[in-house]
Amino acid sequence: MGDTNSPLICADSIVKSYPQGDGGELQILRGLSLDIYEGEALCILGSSGAGKSTFLQILGTLDRPQSGQLLFHNRDLLKMDDDELALFRNEKMGFVFQFHHLLAEFNALENVMIPCRIAGQSVREAKGRASELLYQMGLGERLAHYPAQLSGGELQRVAIARALVRRPKVLFADEPTGNLDMQNSQRIQDLFFELKEHYGLALVVVTHDLVFAQKFPKILRMKDGQWA
Repeated sequence: MGDTNSPLICADSIVKSYPQGDGGELQILRGLSLDIYEGEALCILGSSGAGKSTFLQILGTLDRPQSGQLLFHNRDLLKMDDDELALFRNEKMGFVFQFHHLLAEFNALENVMIPCRIAGQSVREAKGRASELLYQMGLGERLAHYPAQLSGGELQRVAIARALVRRPKVLFADEPTGNLDMQNSQRIQDLFFELKEHYGLALVVVTHDLVFAQKFPKILRMKDGQWA
């Protein structure tokens, strides 16, 4: 754990709404606040439509709120422009979603190398770091395989390797086991905690899977855009 007095991420009074056709607004997040500390593992639990995925996207700077504040080590992320945020996100944050979002025309190794190449790292350095992670994921024999040649569990492990290849401070995961069978789901769940300990990163997972949620030392329940 990091310094318990200084959050890694501080979200304060986050509000998000979308305009409706009748001129009104659909309120998604109603003033949510959350502190996330280095090395912490927490789960945001809630039913579909509770607003948890929207909140995760705002925490990860993939979306912007109507109002509120978002700090990363006391740096005001909402004052950064989109290009600055993209570079910051690529360096400090990793993302895993329910669907792997791998590029079909690239093999496993090339997919994992992408964040490194975006950051300007050499092909040699990117390949070395990507290979190391894929071997760690038990995919050493799959480096040259394309997404169409991989199983669902393997695809998600490649996606996790891609999320970690820049050694982020925090890993965000949105329903990361929602598309997997029970055996692969269990394996991916265990892998998240192993990687959190190995890399010392913060882990923030959104799910509606109560069994998965109960493995976390900290569970936050969301309902109708608020903490329940």
